[in-house]
Amino acid sequence: MTRLNVDTMSNHFFKKAPKSLISMMWMCIAVFLLWMKSGGCTEKANTSDLMEYTAADFYEKLHSGKMMFIYFEHQVSPTISLFLVELEKSADALQDYGVLVGKVNCNKELVHAYCTEERVLHTAFLFRGGKEFLGFDLDTVFDVNSIVSEVLFAILREEVKYVHTDTDLLAMEKAARGKKDIVLGYVRSLGTQEHRSLMETAYVYGSKYQFILITGGPVLKHLGVNELSHSSRVWFLHCRVHSGFVIPMTCPLTLMRKPLSTLGLHSFLQLMETPLVSEVYNDPSSVQPPQFPYQQTPQVFLFSRPTTAHLDLDTATTLAWRLRGLALLLLVHRQSPAVKTPDEYNAAYRLPEKSSEVKYLTLNDLDEVLELFTNQEEEDEEEDEEEHSHFGHLDDEIAASVYENRGNLPDMDSITQLTSDNFHTAVAQSSLTVALFYLKWDAASMAFLSSFIDVAEGLTDSEVQMSAVDCGEWTDLCAAQPASSLPIPFPPITAFPSVLLLRPQETAQHYRGMLGTEALHRFIMLSHPASPVLLSSQEEVTSFLQEVPHPELAGYTPHRVLGLFETHRGVPLFTEAAKSLRGEVLTGLLTDGLAEKWAAEHTVDLPAVLVFPSWRTHTHPTALPVSNSAEELLSHINTALLHPLPELTVENLPSFLSLGKALLLLFVGEEEDEFGQRQNQALMEEMRRVVELGGRRMEPYLACWIHLGRTPAGMSVLGSYLGSMPPLPAVVLTHLPSGGEIYQYPPNMPIGAPSVLQWLQRIEDGTESAAGLLGEDSWPPAVKFYDFLKIMDMQEPNSAQQQTPEEEEEEEVDEKEVNMEEDVLEEATDSSSSSPTPNNNPHSEL
Repeated sequence: MTRLNVDTMSNHFFKKAPKSLISMMWMCIAVFLLWMKSGGCTEKANTSDLMEYTAADFYEKLHSGKMMFIYFEHQVSPTISLFLVELEKSADALQDYGVLVGKVNCNKELVHAYCTEERVLHTAFLFRGGKEFLGFDLDTVFDVNSIVSEVLFAILREEVKYVHTDTDLLAMEKAARGKKDIVLGYVRSLGTQEHRSLMETAYVYGSKYQFILITGGPVLKHLGVNELSHSSRVWFLHCRVHSGFVIPMTCPLTLMRKPLSTLGLHSFLQLMETPLVSEVYNDPSSVQPPQFPYQQTPQVFLFSRPTTAHLDLDTATTLAWRLRGLALLLLVHRQSPAVKTPDEYNAAYRLPEKSSEVKYLTLNDLDEVLELFTNQEEEDEEEDEEEHSHFGHLDDEIAASVYENRGNLPDMDSITQLTSDNFHTAVAQSSLTVALFYLKWDAASMAFLSSFIDVAEGLTDSEVQMSAVDCGEWTDLCAAQPASSLPIPFPPITAFPSVLLLRPQETAQHYRGMLGTEALHRFIMLSHPASPVLLSSQEEVTSFLQEVPHPELAGYTPHRVLGLFETHRGVPLFTEAAKSLRGEVLTGLLTDGLAEKWAAEHTVDLPAVLVFPSWRTHTHPTALPVSNSAEELLSHINTALLHPLPELTVENLPSFLSLGKALLLLFVGEEEDEFGQRQNQALMEEMRRVVELGGRRMEPYLACWIHLGRTPAGMSVLGSYLGSMPPLPAVVLTHLPSGGEIYQYPPNMPIGAPSVLQWLQRIEDGTESAAGLLGEDSWPPAVKFYDFLKIMDMQEPNSAQQQTPEEEEEEEVDEKEVNMEEDVLEEATDSSSSSPTPNNNPHSEL
């Protein structure tokens, strides 16, 4: 196949032509080709007959290696007739890309394997290199746009990558950095006109840019886009190294502001190739308006003086990046005598619809320029989102995902379905039952159900029974209302999904970790051993501290805790704490002579508790005295297990936030070489010194760090904290108990322990300004008509007005009874008003 490429052309054709003429000629040719491919000439497709191949013709074309898109016709139904009409329309469009389009009538010609199998009735086939390349269900190639887009998408599978997560996107950015710019396209669904436009452009520019396609999901959220919007979008990611510009960890991106079309995308890519800043020495009124293909692009002029030339160029470059794709920026040098603009003006602009008129401005802020070109665009986008967002879409990613896959219910053969009838029998017959309580109409429940089934299928231990309870069907069981004389060993389930670990004759254990496959699997495996394990020999203690508790936990190092007791006194308290730690920490118990020996080796007095965090060697435990209560002992153990400088991840963030401390966060980028690794290590050493030098001053703070290479979500967090992505490394103080202020350590200051402590002192003294504010934890209805409680309140007066006389009499009696009850309640409330008990959780699921 011969690829169209905008960067190559026959040299002899243009050998004697001037460069400007060559550029203009080739520009016109490229636009003409794109126009032809986008459907500019369709009359021929509408009037030509669809090519019908004989069996001999088909095999001849196949063996020649040509690409063919063929449908093998059997019986012609109304649906097939409509498809053949669209197939005929696509013939000319695909011919431009070297793809032959036609059909084989199996009633006249017999092609083995295609005219004798049922699968071909609703399938069209793409052949490439003498063999079948891909089959397309007719539901996916239903019109000319879907046919062209899907066929090109299949051909360009190397040039156009389909990504699902922001991690995949960041990996592709890293691979393209310094080599190729990226064109990232978002279409709401495949097979649309927008999808076709993107594929046609990728065919022409695929060797120059890396094309990426997304249809929603985490990548959109990573880009800060509201998925409720119906409009397709394109971003240009500047990943190549430009002179004088250092590519950051994530490539700068420019949004295509106009609707996605083949010609619009071509013009946008041409605009991305223009210089960031053009320097001119003429008055703006004398500067020629933009020429094809930029004639619809505004011009912005900034003025430069000889004394501030370097600073003016930096300012122009900064503004040019913000205006990228919106306007062309020109820097006018006042040193030229041709510049006649009065000194009172420092900026000017020219709009495309008034190509000769230049308007002059006196600006105090660069944002004033942006407002000229962004206000109208934002209004249009808001109108579009307002128009479409209320219908057909859900306001939550999990809910949307469950809704899209509502017809694909997971296979639940690997788990036991528990009911009120079999619950007690099933729990009694298994040493460990892991029960998921869920609701079929709850999005989070259905999303987690798949992970739960994955855990069940991956477990090799036959002693663990994985089970589920549908609380929509068995409400008495989930509400802990026993249907028989046997007690139910757990309190009512009020949140969904919930996971309980049940053992015969023991209290149920709640799983409170991440709702994911890996975290739940690890918790179950760590719950297997007794808690605490009674250790009676030195060999058992050594095995407890060094060996993996279960083969399925190979490679994972858990926290461990040893209780040392000379007598039975204090053992019940330690046992109670150990049961609370089950599934997260391995606990062991030593008594009598073995406990005395270990106490002597570690120079502690009995009774004592030795804590072995996973991040420290087992030869240097932390010794704790036995507390007066299990809660106090748990608090001391959790404090000892806390890393002095923990790395924050998506999984462990909730547990650290639950400590109620302010987060002193160090954000570091991905290390690309040994120097980067040493730099990050030095930064973390400085943060450890902050903790050590600060001493008790640091108790209100949790010093921690985020590695943006391993946790890409941290970039979104950092950007939301400060409004934009700062240079790395960055230190931020957030989640203060006193309020939602966010403070940024001065980016121009080296990160050193003494200076960080001084910065914290300035924050405590109130002399440091906040860099941002945390958003309020408000979860209002997605749209007004989802506020069902408000609607019900509004409807109540209307319903009261429509009551019958009999109903009114009954209501009067009820009101008297209610008033008497209210009087009693008011007296009780008055008597206890000195110690009110607010209801912190007024809503529940059951």
